Amino acid sequence: MAQRERDRSRPPQAALDRARRLHAEQLRGHRFVAGWGPKRSATVVPAPLRYWQYRAPGPWAAVLAVIVTAVWVGLFAWRGGWYAVQDELPVALAAGLLIYAVNTGRLTVSDTGISFSAVGTGLEPASVVPSVAVRSVRTGRAPADWPAPVKRGGWWPGRTRVAVRHLTDDGDAAFTLWVRDPDAFADALGVPLYR
Repeated sequence: MAQRERDRSRPPQAALDRARRLHAEQLRGHRFVAGWGPKRSATVVPAPLRYWQYRAPGPWAAVLAVIVTAVWVGLFAWRGGWYAVQDELPVALAAGLLIYAVNTGRLTVSDTGISFSAVGTGLEPASVVPSVAVRSVRTGRAPADWPAPVKRGGWWPGRTRVAVRHLTDDGDAAFTLWVRDPDAFADALGVPLYR
């Protein structure tokens, strides 16, 4: 039996807004480190996440970490010489690694949507892609007849590139990302996976 994309009719705006709100509420009950379970402050135990994975920080986070480390070491070299650099180098490297680690992102699929967030940021409901708006998930690059995809994270060892097509307020949109299990990812979104 041939698999088909989801119906292309647009869900009502109220349904999309409700899905975004429910996704944000479900995520608020979970910690950023998903394996640690729900937050202690959660008054209601949230439903388990359907799919999640971490995304490596992008090149801008690496550049920022290197700049902060270099400036830190440079200032101490200028003010105190080689001995000051030796004392401050471990602290400067730790600061650079912390900046890089804080920019680690998480891809999360809940019961109602998909979002991308980072450690120190709050989730804006407007940034959630409701599951009902996802039309197709394919392995590999986005087909030529799709809208130009937005890249959501770079290559990571052991992961497979997938392309996701979805509806937005302005029409169709697409993004690509690298996932550890394309079948589980598509299943969490409730759409068939095309290869």
